[in-house]
Amino acid sequence: MAENTVSEIERMVVTRVFDAPRELVWKAWTDPKYIMQWWGPKGFTVPVCEMDFRVGGKLLCRTKTPDGQEFWNAVEYHEIVPYEKIVSLMYFSDSKGNKVDPAQLGIEHEAIDGAYDVTTFEDLGNGQTKLTFIGNEPMESAKNSGQMDGWIEILDKVAAVVAGLVQAK
Repeated sequence: MAENTVSEIERMVVTRVFDAPRELVWKAWTDPKYIMQWWGPKGFTVPVCEMDFRVGGKLLCRTKTPDGQEFWNAVEYHEIVPYEKIVSLMYFSDSKGNKVDPAQLGIEHEAIDGAYDVTTFEDLGNGQTKLTFIGNEPMESAKNSGQMDGWIEILDKVAAVVAGLVQAK
């Protein structure tokens, strides 16, 4: 039996249209002071967020669950096209950004080997921007594990950050 390749597996995809120019959506997604406001599903907080936003750079966030459990996430940046696309690899890590098996944290997570996360920012005109996040998880697994719902909650939090940026403009 042949193994599935990245192109044969339906990947998790979430989209959101924001009533904001692409530059503000990009800013909310790429500035650590705003990332701290939206990282993680509803009720999660981020006490620490460090970012080196460049190809080869890394984002490192200490995430706290509503019940007080803490863990680290890292994101490695592999491609950045300003205001258009970010290709990255997100994973659970230690405080130094070294990969940690999610099972060690009691977290169910299935990633597609060789797949990167891709985030695109599309200017729809009329002051609207479409953000599309394509995760490195299989869609079915993301639905079953709650990751899909988590990403929808994350995009709700991003929408609140973007709305604040629009008001401040």
